[in-house]
Amino acid sequence: MDIQIKTLELFQRDDALELVWKVFLKYEAPDYTKEGADEFFKSIHDDEWLNQIKMYGAFDGDRLVGVIATRQEGTHIALFFVDGEYHRKGIGRLLFQRVLEDNKVNYMTVNSSPYAVPVYEKLGFEATDKEQVKNGLRFTPMKYQVE
Repeated sequence: MDIQIKTLELFQRDDALELVWKVFLKYEAPDYTKEGADEFFKSIHDDEWLNQIKMYGAFDGDRLVGVIATRQEGTHIALFFVDGEYHRKGIGRLLFQRVLEDNKVNYMTVNSSPYAVPVYEKLGFEATDKEQVKNGLRFTPMKYQVE
């Protein structure tokens, strides 16, 4: 498996969001109310929000298998999803390392879903507050301090 990490172009955004939604439905949605799932769907289809993020993709050949997106000049992870077939193969770490390379400050934040908290902890993030719910979305604020 030869995974390539690339900055996604605008024409690749629909494929990326399709992967995000597919992975969300399988792994994240069970932890959310219908309101939360609807809110997430709405956010990934909001052009104003999408225009504020920079997206990266992990490719296995021509197949997009992972997506990470940042905003606030790379200091906040807005989306982070890897196709279930590719879980536990280091693809998330490759995506995260690429984002760190482009990060211009000494920290990163994320509002982690319940499912992803252990993933972020493994990457070195620490919770900065308890789990919260906003518009049906459950999340734990977390921070990574760049060394």
